[in-house]
Amino acid sequence: MASTSVFAASLLLAFLVLQPLASTTLGDLLTPIFDDVCKDVECGKGTCKASSNSTFFFECECLSGWKQTSSSHTDHLKFLPCVIPNCTLNYSCTKAPAAVQEKETKPNETIFDPCYWSHCGSGSCSKTSKFSYDCICPADYYNLLNISSFPCFKA
Repeated sequence: MASTSVFAASLLLAFLVLQPLASTTLGDLLTPIFDDVCKDVECGKGTCKASSNSTFFFECECLSGWKQTSSSHTDHLKFLPCVIPNCTLNYSCTKAPAAVQEKETKPNETIFDPCYWSHCGSGSCSKTSKFSYDCICPADYYNLLNISSFPCFKA
């Protein structure tokens, strides 16, 4: 009987102690953390805003003309910085690209030849060993990054 009254008293004491905590929300308890979260956050072309609804307790609000990802469905990615410009490329002032030409196959060329799988841009492929090749560039053309196995482009 004594153990029952001790248990009841413990329950009443726990209820009275926890009652004030139940009236405050988690957001109220974490307010000091929310206030400081934005001082170390870089939002790119946007501003940081403390938020209890976000994964990392903050959201980046982008300036006009900027966005966080290339996708339009990004409600759960509001913590990302605003680094992607909101624009499109306009190709109307350039010539249309040439039609893709079928690759010429040389006599005795097989799928095991590294030149069969390579693209040398404006250059031609030269097999240097069983598994490697070089792109030979014509005059005024250069290998990308000056690496001989990369395609040739005009400078």
